[in-house]
Amino acid sequence: MSELTLTVMRLGFLAVLWLFVIVAVQVIRSDLFGTRVTQRAGRRGPERPAAARPQQAAPQQQAASRGGGRGGRTKRGAPTKLVVSEGSLSGTTVALQGQTISLGRAHDSTIVLDDDYASSRHARIYPDRDGQWIVEDLGSTNGTYLDRTRLTTPTPIPPGAPIRIGKTVIELRK
Repeated sequence: MSELTLTVMRLGFLAVLWLFVIVAVQVIRSDLFGTRVTQRAGRRGPERPAAARPQQAAPQQQAASRGGGRGGRTKRGAPTKLVVSEGSLSGTTVALQGQTISLGRAHDSTIVLDDDYASSRHARIYPDRDGQWIVEDLGSTNGTYLDRTRLTTPTPIPPGAPIRIGKTVIELRK
């Protein structure tokens, strides 16, 4: 082998070795500091997109309470909104319209949590056939808590009971 070929092979091996080291450092960094959560486009000031949805959906919700829609009649005293009471999204309200509400750090979640203790797909809240709302942990690392109890199975949510995901607390209200 010529001296030039041997030098090129040494430099190529050195480049691959450095590439491996850089990738290993990035993996360790993301494990230590987590992934960066970016804000959704269009967020300005204290108003959030999730907070804007209830005003748009109010006519549908009134039709559902009169017997229209797929859910039939709404029970008296049944919760009508999901309110974030603690955390970075405190004050955010989402109308309960019979759809599944996803919670987590992922950008396509209904409520995007800017919380180091939340997983990308942390939990979901959905209605069952009887009109009762159910909370389910989606295999998160730090868990989902319903009134100080860690969830292991899908559990019905009593109105006003706090649902804790990291530093964020969510409640169902009338």
